[in-house]
Amino acid sequence: MAEHPSGSPIDPNEIAYVYMQVANHIAARIKSGELRPGARLPGERDLAAEYGVAHLTARRATRELRERGLVVTLPSKGTFVAYRELDGAADGGQE
Repeated sequence: MAEHPSGSPIDPNEIAYVYMQVANHIAARIKSGELRPGARLPGERDLAAEYGVAHLTARRATRELRERGLVVTLPSKGTFVAYRELDGAADGGQE
């Protein structure tokens, strides 16, 4: 994924909403293995600072990742990369 000249992967001129850009970037990090299952994500305020976005934007990105099943949030514990079933096993093993 190309990064914006400022060093951030977020491009405010991009057609996609900023929260989707953040969610897509984190999802790509999960898919690449950079963020492994069970890894704790930074808190929403830290994510906001890391990506140079508003706190509520980071919150919306985290919610998007939860809706995609990529992360789980445990109250008072944090947000973690979800353990996902291996390809082919997610459909119950049926072909």
